[in-house]
Amino acid sequence: MFWLGIRRLSSNSNSLSLRNTSLHYKLQSFTTTATHSGLKSTRCLREELPSPPLRTNKKKPTPENEFLGKIGKPGIWRQTLFVSATGFLAFMIAATETSLETEYWTERMSTLSPVWTVKTITNTDLKRAQNAELIQGLRETLANIQSSLQQLPVLIRPWINLACVAIMQPYADASEGKRLCWKLCLLNAGVWAAWKIRKLQPFMSRSFMAYPLSGLSYTLITSVFSHRSVIHLLFNCLALESFGSAAYYYLLKEQNKAEPEILESTTSYHFLAFFLSAGMFSGLVSHVVNAKFRFPRLVAELAIPAANTKKAETWAGAVAAASTKISEKAPKIVSDIRPSLGASGAIYAAVTMTALAFPESQVSLFIPPTYPINIQYGVGGLMMLDMIGIMRGWRMFDHWAHLGGAAFGIFYYNYGPGFWRALRKDTDDVDREPERALHP
Repeated sequence: MFWLGIRRLSSNSNSLSLRNTSLHYKLQSFTTTATHSGLKSTRCLREELPSPPLRTNKKKPTPENEFLGKIGKPGIWRQTLFVSATGFLAFMIAATETSLETEYWTERMSTLSPVWTVKTITNTDLKRAQNAELIQGLRETLANIQSSLQQLPVLIRPWINLACVAIMQPYADASEGKRLCWKLCLLNAGVWAAWKIRKLQPFMSRSFMAYPLSGLSYTLITSVFSHRSVIHLLFNCLALESFGSAAYYYLLKEQNKAEPEILESTTSYHFLAFFLSAGMFSGLVSHVVNAKFRFPRLVAELAIPAANTKKAETWAGAVAAASTKISEKAPKIVSDIRPSLGASGAIYAAVTMTALAFPESQVSLFIPPTYPINIQYGVGGLMMLDMIGIMRGWRMFDHWAHLGGAAFGIFYYNYGPGFWRALRKDTDDVDREPERALHP
């Protein structure tokens, strides 16, 4: 028995040695193969393979970023550059046209009367000369209309004559600022009439509405004069007539304070540049808010699946579920990101500038009738209402555009008149360089 146990043990050791030999042969063959293939031979495979890092620096893209990469996102830099360049160009053109018209009226007054060759011409003299010519032109127009009415029956002629006088007399009595605001209201009314033509509606929707997702920049200008509803047009025209004429008078008064006095026959070009720049800036503020804040938030809601969504069993079911989810949330994007149109932002700029320029003035609502209150309290209440509308998510008005226009009016009240004087001085120097060359 003992001999048999030793024999068994020796047989087991032989088998063990054979196994070790085969294992040694396999390791040797692996080492040889690695050496022939150009790999460095090593004693341990652990030393050859690097251990994976515990944390990777590569960030996993979020679902909303992947979704934005597929559909794209609206930009703001092109619109910002467009508004900046167009606004500066508008002021440059306004200053140049003002200088040319002032030079025309100065030369004309010196030619018509020898008194102006001795007496120094002032801005008040230029205004009086323009008003006199305006009244003379209205009288000539009325005389031409009366002469053309001779062919009509006698009973109709007095009524037409009375209608012409009812239109021309208020126009002659109004200030230059109010007359300009009436012209802007007529322009807005013409654009509103174009909205009512069915064949023009696709063109009007594309070219006269500042939609943040369209990628267009010129609509920031055209949308300032665009109104779709008659109520919107009516309220804006009423506000423009009152606050626009007051802002016009403030710009005129500030220009008369220039030392030394810079002649200026009209403030219309200055006000138009201010009005257009304020409208574009208010639209840009609304565009930036929609493109950089509201749109990514809505895209995140579309990209991230709901927590209680059931797992689809088939591929067709997954596609149907995704399509249903997007179709349910798509109206929310349309309702939250709306196009901007109207002159409310530009009018807000005129309102805030008027409130700062004439702090003792009082305002009251026409509809519904209210008691007059201090203008600064009224404007502060309007701005507070817009802030509440932003926090509460009201979508009836473009509150961001209103606040953007109000901010532009505050900024222009503080820095606008000085900027305009410097611009006028530069344009006057450029216009008089040819005269200095001819008459050294």
